[in-house]
Amino acid sequence: MASQLFPKGAAHILGAATKVDLVADTIKFLFYSGAITTTWEFVGDLTGASIVARSGALAGKTVTNGVFDANDATVTAVSGSAFAHVIVFDDTPATDAAKQLVAVFDITTFTPTGGDISVVWNASGLFSIA
Repeated sequence: MASQLFPKGAAHILGAATKVDLVADTIKFLFYSGAITTTWEFVGDLTGASIVARSGALAGKTVTNGVFDANDATVTAVSGSAFAHVIVFDDTPATDAAKQLVAVFDITTFTPTGGDISVVWNASGLFSIA
């Protein structure tokens, strides 16, 4: 699977009934070790045991000319299973069953060893809707 927006996540960004506001909402990411299904919509659709770690809220979020960007981020003291996906989601709703998945980034499989993991986003932004 290639890095992409979740189709239902794109619908939320574009104004579906439960809209994702990439700048105003609390946007986070998680490290995921399981297989990805693009029909998923919510964090609650993920296999809980495959969630290796969750980030804090992204800072410095902007949307300019259809491009979403944020500051690079670090997740501290990560241990657990090897993972190959970084999933961006809206953490504003109270429960995982309502937290909308936004995008998935495929990475080279990484096995955490208890140290900090820095995520450096592309200088051109995380993604664009063009």
